[in-house]
Amino acid sequence: MVRNVILALCLLLPLQSMAQLPDFTDLVEKQGPAVVNISTTQGSTRNPLAQQFPNVPEDDPFFEFFRRFTPNPGGPREFQSQSLGSGFIINADGYILTNAHVVQSADEITVRLTDKREFKAKVIGTDRRTDIALIKIEASGLPVVRFGDPAKLRVGEWVVAIGSPFGFDNTVTKGIVSAKGRSLPQENFVPFIQTDVAVNPGNSGGPLFNMRGEVVGINSQIYSRTGGFMGLSFAIPIDVANDIAQQLRTSGKITRGRIGVVIQPITKELADGFGLPKPQGALVNSVEKGGPADKAGIEAGDVILRFDGKPITASEDLPRVVGGTRPGTKATAQVWRNKASRDVQLVVAELQDDARGQRGGRGGQKPPAAAPSAYGMALSDLTDVQRKELKAESGVLVGEVQGAAARAGMRRGDVILAVNNQDVKTVEQFNQLMAQFEKGRIVALLVRRGSNSLYVPFRLDGGN
Repeated sequence: MVRNVILALCLLLPLQSMAQLPDFTDLVEKQGPAVVNISTTQGSTRNPLAQQFPNVPEDDPFFEFFRRFTPNPGGPREFQSQSLGSGFIINADGYILTNAHVVQSADEITVRLTDKREFKAKVIGTDRRTDIALIKIEASGLPVVRFGDPAKLRVGEWVVAIGSPFGFDNTVTKGIVSAKGRSLPQENFVPFIQTDVAVNPGNSGGPLFNMRGEVVGINSQIYSRTGGFMGLSFAIPIDVANDIAQQLRTSGKITRGRIGVVIQPITKELADGFGLPKPQGALVNSVEKGGPADKAGIEAGDVILRFDGKPITASEDLPRVVGGTRPGTKATAQVWRNKASRDVQLVVAELQDDARGQRGGRGGQKPPAAAPSAYGMALSDLTDVQRKELKAESGVLVGEVQGAAARAGMRRGDVILAVNNQDVKTVEQFNQLMAQFEKGRIVALLVRRGSNSLYVPFRLDGGN
């Protein structure tokens, strides 16, 4: 009798476990048609000799030797490179959201729907800081997605991604929310949603759904040591993306706020030193002379605890909050100074560098710069304050380092002054110089490290 009861319970357990698993079929059936495949082509001109001898710089004397004594392969040739990504329709008249890195520098963009129809798309605008792009196809009556509220997401709840990994249209993967509000190197304006949903090359720009069939994010990045999925994927919250899309649609550019401070995280030791009850806020280590913070009386050593009524729990919260504040807004900052808090009033200024190169497409507009975390380095332009502190008239500052950069020996705090003896003044210029070289090529980076300068040989490994 007891044996029969135990046997019956064992048979029931798998059924009970199965009953608890979610069913994604209705979600995929209803929302899948609004997800699109995006393919791009980009043309370029290359010297045929550079292909035969990819590791020999064209300015190297040996390259001239090879040019003279190698059978003439002809003049420069046109080549085309192709890339794949995903997107989703947010308006029945053909507006589509995707990642900026999916369409950047594209000469031609093709959008394919689930019913196999194909359309040429134009870029309405891009924002490199959030990696958001708004594109449009000439069509009407299209299926559209519904937006959800990322703030209501709970860590541990099920989510679903639909996209085109490796070009396989409308591929569905599932997982859970692993964390919220993640900060990634040099991505100060996006509180990423971290999931364990399988995301691979080609998924970029596709939607992340909650179980109610609402888009809560755009799948944007993965953390990987191999180039493939390793259980760490990151999505841009849809409210951030929608705000960018609205600005791009109405004005073609993004307007962000700035207050003119350089900040760093608060550690437990620093909190104890400043008399803070707990490590929180953003520690100001320098203030731009004449900027909004300087005019308001904010000083180096202050800790900003709140801005415009919003708590600054960690230092990375401040750029998001300030950046999301419209220029000209009168805001209140709560700062901690001399073991006491005080409120200061300031007027938010405009972050100027986002006003350049926002519109994409082929109408003579400048394409967006490559992602700042390319080549395994989180890069940023030097501010006036940093130039003075680092005693560097030009160059770009290296933040977090991984991958190819770590293997080359690059370090956080390095300042890259030149690429193959070509001076570097901005991150955009650095990316343009690096883009000229083929995968596998070794380039010489002139690096300022402390008070010394050195050349670092850097091999371009490529990547996704």
